[in-house]
Amino acid sequence: MRILCADIGGTSIKLGIVTGDGKIFDFTEVATEGKKGGARVMENLISGLLAFEGYDAIGISTAGQVDRENGSIIYANENIPGYTGTKVKDILEKRFRKPVEVENDVNCAALGEGWLGAGKGLSDYLCLTYGTGIGGAIILGGKLYRGTGGSAGEFGHMILHPGGRECSCGKKGCYEAYASARLLVEMAMEKDPSVTSGRELFARISYGDEKMAEVLDEWSEEASTGLASLVHIFNPQALILGGGILEQDTAAAALEKKARDLIMDSFQNVRFMKANLGNKAGLYGAATLHLK
Repeated sequence: MRILCADIGGTSIKLGIVTGDGKIFDFTEVATEGKKGGARVMENLISGLLAFEGYDAIGISTAGQVDRENGSIIYANENIPGYTGTKVKDILEKRFRKPVEVENDVNCAALGEGWLGAGKGLSDYLCLTYGTGIGGAIILGGKLYRGTGGSAGEFGHMILHPGGRECSCGKKGCYEAYASARLLVEMAMEKDPSVTSGRELFARISYGDEKMAEVLDEWSEEASTGLASLVHIFNPQALILGGGILEQDTAAAALEKKARDLIMDSFQNVRFMKANLGNKAGLYGAATLHLK
């Protein structure tokens, strides 16, 4: 089976044909232009999909909360204004006359990692991605757990500091307001305005910059608190962690050490693992929506 897959992210839409044996063909990217609204995103998606032929179905991984039954967007934040309510499945099935399945991007990443990545062979694991926000997905008994309304896994919106920093969701004190990759860079810029990216931050740390090491230590204190809580709630086999900053050994090691200090002895068998499918995890996950 050949499945045309798209992964709609904040800045780009990744596209490619994924086969049933896990190969990707004709991988490409087009601009999302999310800030221009949901209608523009759909225009760019359709334009990208039109470049392909010779496929049996379409799988979509997308930012936002997704209603899996009808393939529509339950909620999307200001990164894609006007995307909430978009009937992605209906629009694409009418346009392409192929079966279409739609799922949240972090859920797709988790499914992809379970198929061909770090989660292969595991039945119970959590996936978290640290970027502009913090996305999450739950795999229990080898299946994606979606919750009653289909939006389970919003780990970034655990309230860890009631009345604290304002979050993009409109609430205060959320996990992602203290432990996202964006926040880590903002913390670094407060110490040194010349540090404008995670890459620069970790380069400084590797050169022995103590101020930047302190920033990472402070961030990992916050990030580890959320992880320890999740381990105690779900008792998973593994935490699969993704996002650019977690590709850095320094960050991954700091986060695991801090978290293990907070985790009860009886839960210490949990494994901390890096997501290993990179920016193609969402495409692989979107393909699994048709590989049942």
